[in-house]
Amino acid sequence: MLGRVNHAQLLFPDFSLIACGWLLCRYTALNRLVWDQVESLVYYFLFPVLLFHSIVRSPLDFGATSNLLTAGVGVGLSGIVLAYALPFLPVIGARIDRREHAASAQIAFRFNSFICLALAGRVAGPEGLLMIAVLIGVCVPMFNIAAVWPMARHAQTGFARQLARNPLIIATATGLVANLLGLGVPTWLEPTLSRIGASSLALGLMAAGAGMQFASLARGKLLAVSLLAIRHLALPLIGWSLAVVLRLDAAQAAVLMTFSAVPTASSAYVLAARMGYNGPYVAGLVTLSTVLGIGSLPFALALIAR
Repeated sequence: MLGRVNHAQLLFPDFSLIACGWLLCRYTALNRLVWDQVESLVYYFLFPVLLFHSIVRSPLDFGATSNLLTAGVGVGLSGIVLAYALPFLPVIGARIDRREHAASAQIAFRFNSFICLALAGRVAGPEGLLMIAVLIGVCVPMFNIAAVWPMARHAQTGFARQLARNPLIIATATGLVANLLGLGVPTWLEPTLSRIGASSLALGLMAAGAGMQFASLARGKLLAVSLLAIRHLALPLIGWSLAVVLRLDAAQAAVLMTFSAVPTASSAYVLAARMGYNGPYVAGLVTLSTVLGIGSLPFALALIAR
């Protein structure tokens, strides 16, 4: 199991890139006009290429990981249900802004696939990478659809039309189909796609930092606390319960707990901002989730160690 210091070191690059974006936007000539264009580049090109490449490059062995896949989908669906239910809960629901919730519900169930990939290999070896590839291939399309739905519904822009036009959903669905058909990326193209993927992560995190306005978090504290509690407390506990019920082996349980406790996806900010919602609020949640991951990852892995 990884120690707390190692988790902090693993999350530091993400946090530092967010901080760089915030500093550059506020204290240099690289102001909002620049970052608006960066967001468009990330949303319409860099992130779609990253998602397609991440899914298509590893064969999905559903048979060998059926129990893990069941548990992972169970964790994801639990996060979606809990996030969607917040506006309808007694007391809490009346104090939650529905538009802010539509944009930020995704924080509760989406995950940072890069951190997942980095950790899976360290907690479960090469086998862990194949396991997490299966979870990414199945859950990324599901989570992207779940992220778009409340925003499309609240804006009354037509859910089907938003899905058909959303570049992240198109890329993930195309990648999953290509993977299932056995299609791969030519070897000569791999380095280019890998570099595009790396640039999308860096620019996406910096754009999230550039868009942060912590004052917006203060106006939606209850919603922020609720979503982050689902992401970093409820989902690890649900993952641990499913690991026990489904009798996952040690490697599968370690991968599942990593999947359930990592910070939320950095692309959450870009998606919310490009769909016309409060991007700064979502960017603040991405930052807080990255920090909270330093505690939730050791907590989750400690559960299975017991």
